[in-house]
Formats: sequence, C-alpha cells, structure tokens
Amino acid sequence: MAKARKRKRAKGSKKAFGGYSISFKGRKDTLESVFGSVPIGPSVMTKKLWTYVKRKKLGKRR
Repeated sequence: MAKARKRKRAKGSKKAFGGYSISFKGRKDTLESVFGSVPIGPSVMTKKLWTYVKRKKLGKRR
C-alpha cells in the first residue's frame, strides 16, 4: 500500500531537480564572456557557470 502512495505522489506535480532556482532572465552576457573562447571540458564549464551564477546572485535556495 505504501508503494501505491509513492506512485501517486510521483505522478502528481513534478518538482524541480536540485535545491536551486536559477533565472537568467534579462542577462545580456554572451557565452564567450562566461566560458571564454578556448574549448573547455564539461566539468570546467560547470564550475565556470556556477561561479557566474554566484557572482551575479542569480541562484535562489529553495
């Protein structure tokens, strides 16, 4: 019976993944200004993206 309740909740409203809500609305920055013009790997890209989000105070903790 507990499994049935879990399935019901999962099918209901979907929550955002993770604990942050990030809004890039109104940003004029280009990708080159955030990541640079040199090719980088995915892990470095993620670090630079989070640095940008924290510097511009775009992330809001839920």
